[in-house]
Amino acid sequence: MRIKPVYFVAIAALVLAGGILVVRGTGAQELPEITVYKSPTCGCCAKWVSHLEENGFNVKSIDTPNVSTMKKRYGVPGDLTSCHTAVIDGYVVEGHVPADVIKKMIEERPEAAGLAVPGMPIGSPGMEGPNPVEYDIMAFQKDGGRSVYASR
Repeated sequence: MRIKPVYFVAIAALVLAGGILVVRGTGAQELPEITVYKSPTCGCCAKWVSHLEENGFNVKSIDTPNVSTMKKRYGVPGDLTSCHTAVIDGYVVEGHVPADVIKKMIEERPEAAGLAVPGMPIGSPGMEGPNPVEYDIMAFQKDGGRSVYASR
């Protein structure tokens, strides 16, 4: 496949301007900023932030000594909590949700308050390690409803 010169120029201009693109099929869109609330001493939270950045997200990372306040503010159900909470484009992202699933959520715009990976499953982004486990990414509603949005 050969890249047409006009596309090369557009991509080069975006790179020089610091733009971030998500490329899907033939189109591209800029990702909205994601704000992550995390403990200043949590290593897996820092790894998850790096995972997001490596996947094209512009991350605003805010260290806070009490992440529980943010979970309450954004309506994360108690049984779906993890170690960090993020907000992006009107959605809440709780825990180690993979970047591609966040991109899918932004693209599909499901009727949900947000997504969550409860706990800290080994093998999820930021929790890499031996013996990864299967886990579900849950969509949750403001009224407490929930469903499996994706599985890994």
